[in-house]
Amino acid sequence: MTDQTVTHAPHDSGVPASARCFSVDGRVVLITGAGQGIGRELARQYGAAGAIAVVADLNAEKAESVAGEIQEAGGQALAVRVDVGDQASVDAMVARVIEAYGRVDVLINNASVFAAIEKRPFDQIPLEQWELVMRVNVTGTFLCVRAVAKSMKEAGFGRIINISSDAVPRGTVNYLHYVTSKSAIIGMTNSLARELGPYGITVNCIRPGMVATEVERTVNPTLELRERTANMQCIPRGMMPTDLVGILMFLATPAAAFITGQTIACDGGYTHSS
Repeated sequence: MTDQTVTHAPHDSGVPASARCFSVDGRVVLITGAGQGIGRELARQYGAAGAIAVVADLNAEKAESVAGEIQEAGGQALAVRVDVGDQASVDAMVARVIEAYGRVDVLINNASVFAAIEKRPFDQIPLEQWELVMRVNVTGTFLCVRAVAKSMKEAGFGRIINISSDAVPRGTVNYLHYVTSKSAIIGMTNSLARELGPYGITVNCIRPGMVATEVERTVNPTLELRERTANMQCIPRGMMPTDLVGILMFLATPAAAFITGQTIACDGGYTHSS
């Protein structure tokens, strides 16, 4: 795909107002950790919906592969390598996107350390692993938001969607580093919504349940655990990446312009309280 500056459809484009309200057509959507798993599915779906999907990942080969899938299906995509825990890398990623398209409309902070985490009691977590999880999951989100904020402020428009986890309200044992990092994302979302709201930028957070993806984990959930989790949900079936698409797509549309500072559970009702 040739880099070019894209513009939004004008209000008198002939598209019915109701359709525009729920459209992401032409939006530049930057998704971190999009080379696999949830991020890959989100990138594919945004591309299919007419958005320009920026596939950002630490693994450049995987990012290129996902961008290629989107382009082969007739969508627009750009692959960018990024280490979200490194400021220079994040700044270079955003500069690359702005050079190509002139702006970033939507940022989805999906990149995180999880699959490689080993479950262990909190007092046995190596300091190096604790610091890695915090650098990627917390600092990485902070750096990405800070990098896109200037462009979004100048445009008077922006959608930032952070990804937390249902491990937070459940207080999952032996995952203190991960649970702590995802708890921080919720607090960060609340404060950023206050700071960025006056500029027309919304900041929301999604709290997914146990999602089945192709990504191999250090500790894979057993079939028994998956079945037990599904049976505790209001919707008693396994969760797939496609189950997250609707809410993430909606939050990027004009229809969600007055929704900000929210953490929305998308877990089949696992953490539902009566």
